[in-house]
Amino acid sequence: MIVTVFGTYAEYVCWPEDGVLAQLPAGLTYSEAAAIPYGGLLALHYLRTANIRSGQRVVIYGASGAVGTSAVQLARHFGANVTAVCGPANLGLVESLGAATVIDYTRQDFAGRDERYDLIFDAVGKRKSATALRDISKALTAGGIRLSVDDGTPKLRASDLTVIGELAGAGQLRPVIDRCYPLEQIVEAHRYVDGGHKGETS
Repeated sequence: MIVTVFGTYAEYVCWPEDGVLAQLPAGLTYSEAAAIPYGGLLALHYLRTANIRSGQRVVIYGASGAVGTSAVQLARHFGANVTAVCGPANLGLVESLGAATVIDYTRQDFAGRDERYDLIFDAVGKRKSATALRDISKALTAGGIRLSVDDGTPKLRASDLTVIGELAGAGQLRPVIDRCYPLEQIVEAHRYVDGGHKGETS
């Protein structure tokens, strides 16, 4: 069973039967299942908010993080043509997740290209992306949408957790885990995460 309880290192958690719960997807380990809810639920919420549709051209900015890796895969699942923007170390990763185009933000400004996009989704948040995304209106189509993970606080739903669990079980949503640490190394795990290097760390 996978649950959406964040910020705890408990071995067991009591959860109400009407909480945000779903069965462990078939074929996934506990670590893989634990990597799904945070990024998967947020990505699904924001892509639905943008009313993503098949055939749209979509940019996922911050495509190698927890939300970004899920957003790339979910956007592809919905039939979008995905341009993924990330750092040089993760270009191969996001391409393997289904991005049609991968851009290294340290070498190229995606907004300066000739392409126009129906949706630009900022998966890292405005504190980190404000400078890079300050002038992206020119990269949007008429009626195009710019959306950030900082835009509101989504209500998490058990039905959505079931959806992403089923996609993961069917191999259409791949949990991306950067590193795994035993509980005894939790201090080292926090140091790694605080350094800004992680995707999902279990």
